Amino acid sequence: MDLKAVKAFVAIADAGQFQKAAVDLSLTQQAVSKRIAALEKDLGVRLLVRTPRGAELTIDGQALLPHARALLQAEERAVAAVRPGDRALRVDVVGRRAATAGLVRDFHRAHPEIALDVIALFGADAAVTAVRDGAVDATFRAVTMPGHRLPDGVSAVPVLDEPLRLCVGPDHEFARAPWITPAQLAGQRIWMPGNEPGTEWSAYYDDLAAAFGPTIDTIGPNFGVEALLDTIADSPTLATFLSERTPLVWPAGHDLRLVPVIDPTPVYPHSLLWRTDNAHPGLAALRDHLVATRPRLVEGEVWKPRWAG
Repeated sequence: MDLKAVKAFVAIADAGQFQKAAVDLSLTQQAVSKRIAALEKDLGVRLLVRTPRGAELTIDGQALLPHARALLQAEERAVAAVRPGDRALRVDVVGRRAATAGLVRDFHRAHPEIALDVIALFGADAAVTAVRDGAVDATFRAVTMPGHRLPDGVSAVPVLDEPLRLCVGPDHEFARAPWITPAQLAGQRIWMPGNEPGTEWSAYYDDLAAAFGPTIDTIGPNFGVEALLDTIADSPTLATFLSERTPLVWPAGHDLRLVPVIDPTPVYPHSLLWRTDNAHPGLAALRDHLVATRPRLVEGEVWKPRWAG
């Protein structure tokens, strides 16, 4: 059914007159009559009869009226679902325990009035495609990994250079070091079973290994961060990379250490990506918040891959 005709039918039912319904709809009376005639033809029944007092519903018109109202309400809900500002802002945070999830939590505390739909997509290709196609409003990624470029119409702004820390157990040779340099990573076995080929974080750590000489061990299976930390805590030789911004709590008995890496400090570059023509007001608020609250640069020299940024 033509929803414009349905709207005209409901307007006449409410007003009791073709003329008043036409005024309410900002149409001519002739246009309203044509819409009703078309609706009656589509349905094959008479819906209204003209009377000296105006218009009255037939039995079929009375039967249709509640369904017609439901149709118009469904139309209103459908439009509201996609109207900028009326639907939740959909943001990909990479991982719910990643620093980027913390950035979005901080935004939510600052702007609780903006509804959020937080998801975690795997890999830059899927995330950038989702932004380009409008499946998500924004994503956090390291841009752009070798061999890739952002699609036309997708923009990015740096929001966090996340300093890495070496996570070791109490028996590791660096467990009591106040800090180490990247040069001391040469020959160290860094276990990162979540580094799958083709991901931007795998590309990042491949470049870090090429620059400073650690062995990035991706042997799995990947049972999650808890199992990873259990193994690190008991090993005198294994280490992994974490951040002070990673929201993790481990058992006190693990006695894990997060050792700063300096001169230079390796930083993981997070940028916010969005489609330039996305008019959702929550997106503009998120972008402005992240730029305004971006942490100051790490003291001293930093390192990140040449392709980052």
